[in-house]
Amino acid sequence: MTPYRVIVADDHTLMREGIRNIIDGEKELSVVGEASDGLQLLRLLNKTVPDLIVLDIAMPGLRGIEAAQQIKARWPDIAILFLSMHKNLEYLEDAIATGAEGYLLKENTGQELLTAIETVRKGKTYLSPLFAKEFPIDIIGICRQDGQSAVDPLTRREREVLKLIAEGYTNQQISELLFISIRTVQSHRLNIRRKLSCHRTADLVKYAIRKGYIQEG
Repeated sequence: MTPYRVIVADDHTLMREGIRNIIDGEKELSVVGEASDGLQLLRLLNKTVPDLIVLDIAMPGLRGIEAAQQIKARWPDIAILFLSMHKNLEYLEDAIATGAEGYLLKENTGQELLTAIETVRKGKTYLSPLFAKEFPIDIIGICRQDGQSAVDPLTRREREVLKLIAEGYTNQQISELLFISIRTVQSHRLNIRRKLSCHRTADLVKYAIRKGYIQEG
């Protein structure tokens, strides 16, 4: 059986070595290249095309996010598993918006790395346990669909309306605050629910909190 080919891209030598050691311990996996920055990674891909890239989200030369965007444009079949120290949802959403197949926190690197690789290998999206329960699969789809234009699928006005909805304002109150008609408010509400695939107000509130539109509690 042909091994699943992996390139490891991280600017920290010890991290790359640790990941290589974990992967090389598996018969079905093989590290076929390493890169210490985004530009070096792109040069490497001109010579070696892997099945998966384990990619640090913050590298010198060319950030992981920008590198992923270029990789997905030129080599869409290459899977990308982001490595990150960031627990901020904005980083996660930016990563998923590139079309990446996974997001693994560096603190979880170890046996969880193999779980992440196997999940991606099966054609599924992997998220570190910290995010898995709180990040709806529908929103993953939205981030991917809107990744080329904006990480947040909502327009500026829709974000304003959502913020007021999450703060408990009625359609009439939102209409008065934003100087728009009630019918326009209703239209914005429908568009927000459609874009986010959220049909309950509670889900809209959770999304607003995650995005930082309002503070929890």
